Amino acid sequence: MIEVKNIEKSFESNHVLKNVSAVFETGKTNMIIGGSGSGKTVLMKSIIGLHRIDGGRIEYDGRNLPDMKMSEIRMLRREVGMLFQGSALFDSLTVLENVIYPLEMFSPSTKEEMLERARFCLKHVNLEEKAFGLAPSEISGGMQKRVAIARAIALQPKYLFCDEPNSGLDPKTSLVIDQLIHEVTHEFEITTIINSHDMNSVMEIGENIIFIEKGEKAWQGNKDDIFHVDNEALNNFVFASELFKKVKRTNQ
Repeated sequence: MIEVKNIEKSFESNHVLKNVSAVFETGKTNMIIGGSGSGKTVLMKSIIGLHRIDGGRIEYDGRNLPDMKMSEIRMLRREVGMLFQGSALFDSLTVLENVIYPLEMFSPSTKEEMLERARFCLKHVNLEEKAFGLAPSEISGGMQKRVAIARAIALQPKYLFCDEPNSGLDPKTSLVIDQLIHEVTHEFEITTIINSHDMNSVMEIGENIIFIEKGEKAWQGNKDDIFHVDNEALNNFVFASELFKKVKRTNQ
């Protein structure tokens, strides 16, 4: 579990996060949503430690990140997996080598054990072995995302961060990626945090949703609760399109 308590963050005179508190649960797909400039990206980067907060606590299973020594932070990094918006695969490495890379950096395993783990992770995201030797440029965008998920779980992380995981994907492929993230989260009991503006993902796998508005937590609930909330800012954001307005009316 990750818990943030009374988080404050400013950039000079711009007060971005204002007394934000939220709980991100283990074994669930936790989502941070909000409009452009709402503060959701700053919140995720603060939780990861890319931004130093001005006040509050960021607790990884009770361990407060701002209080950690550098050696403790390095140890924590080994418990964290990251799925980047653009996948961030290395073009000079094969699919298999991309997944092995974090194992070579941080794992004490033998080369044979690393290879076995990498193959397991790739098969777990439904990639056929014939793709293992290809370069990222030789596979589709959806397959690249699956490779990135395999790499993110290679070190068996306790915490997984996903930054706009469906960016640039078609709706059908996005659904596949959503389900993969949901499956690995539940199967491996990971605390997964997803930064997203994709309402299809929210409706599909939003088990614990934090809505950020003007730097404040305006709402927290799940994908079922979201249809029955009297929150104007949330409704304007989630049900902005005519399609989702119809979906809301159907579920009320």
